[in-house]
Amino acid sequence: METQKKLRKVLKFQSLLLSQPNQSLNIARIDTLARRLGFKQYEAGDFLLKYPLIFEIYQHPVQRILFCQLTRKAILQIEEEKFALNVQISDAVTCLRKLLRLSNTGRVRLEHVRIARVEFGLPDDFEYSVILKHPQYFRLFDAEETRNKYIEISELEHEHEHDPKVLKDPNLTVCAIERLRERGYRERRVEAEDIRFAFNVKFPPGFKINKYHKIAVWKWQRLPFWSPYEDISGYDLRSIEARKRLEKRGVAMIHELLSITVEKKLTLERIAHFRMAMDLPKKLKVFLLQHQGVFYISTRGNQGKLHTVFLRDAYWKGDLVEPNDLYFARRKLVELIKMSSRKYSGGHEIGDRNFRRDRDYVDRRSFGRQNSDNSYERFAVQDKLPIDGKRGNESHSDSSVSSGSDGEGHEDSDSELDLGFGSGSTCNNSVSEGYISAEDVLVSE
Repeated sequence: METQKKLRKVLKFQSLLLSQPNQSLNIARIDTLARRLGFKQYEAGDFLLKYPLIFEIYQHPVQRILFCQLTRKAILQIEEEKFALNVQISDAVTCLRKLLRLSNTGRVRLEHVRIARVEFGLPDDFEYSVILKHPQYFRLFDAEETRNKYIEISELEHEHEHDPKVLKDPNLTVCAIERLRERGYRERRVEAEDIRFAFNVKFPPGFKINKYHKIAVWKWQRLPFWSPYEDISGYDLRSIEARKRLEKRGVAMIHELLSITVEKKLTLERIAHFRMAMDLPKKLKVFLLQHQGVFYISTRGNQGKLHTVFLRDAYWKGDLVEPNDLYFARRKLVELIKMSSRKYSGGHEIGDRNFRRDRDYVDRRSFGRQNSDNSYERFAVQDKLPIDGKRGNESHSDSSVSSGSDGEGHEDSDSELDLGFGSGSTCNNSVSEGYISAEDVLVSE
């Protein structure tokens, strides 16, 4: 879910850059515009630097100002996703037809579908490319009471449903859980009575279940219910048994709603948009938490305020069981985010290592320069010492203290080390006879 949080922010920045005329934006304006997307002050610039494989910062050749644009890899990923959307237009039409059949009135508000168009695999212009291009399936109209646009099943579609001569699509009225039961019956040879009305229940790790809860789950699995595509307006729903069946039908309704999405997940807020049309319970979160074996609810988004509902039987070890091309195209953006995060963290480590190495190099240079200056000063003092023996001994003792800072060695060896004489005999003679100047040495030679 941490990756999903990063993905939402990246998509916001991508839409911001793509909305610009040249698909690039001045760095000075990014901080102001990013606050509308939910970023804090001075957070947008650091966020762009974290993902160098997605966002590129360059200098304008004429204005000499820093601009931000999408990298070539990010543009290729967007083009691949658009291509997958255009190829799967027929799947998008089927998805919208099934969504309308899940409604008890056969109509859904257009704004609610537009908000969840990415999850359903619909293009941005689905109102034209999906609805208006297929008048035999859909009809778009304005409601007289609220003046909101609605999508409903066309009259021609209703006529085809009641006409026995017209060949009907069997996938429109078959639920995903029914196909899953059939597959389990054929592959695992499970008894038909045990899986006739059962769901694939997978409890989360660490979930403790006692024997009484096991009995209740066993009874609930055998409880019959109406199909989400079945019209229940003619049934009497006042009995306790009918209410239990209606509750299980609500589980099947949400299961089918999640199964027609691309990634088999949907936020709780977007599920609530279809609550009235699908006769779902009012307290959706409490209702979903009662069935943790069928759904997984994640709250790690927007500081715990965003709830994402996953379909458990559609995932295996974090990946979809039945992926499609659109899912693979979107996963490439997730891979770019992960690779950019590694590159950003690795770059910081390399930068810190280089900084430490440069700092140590500077310290060594300054330490060597300081020692060379001190040795030169001592050599200059030693060069012009007086011939007085008493004062020479005092000077020699001072020089030996200053030069013997290492704490070991005799006076002779220290004098030889500081003055740089090749042999120790000349130094020892000069010490025994008293210090003389360099001029006297030259005259005597």
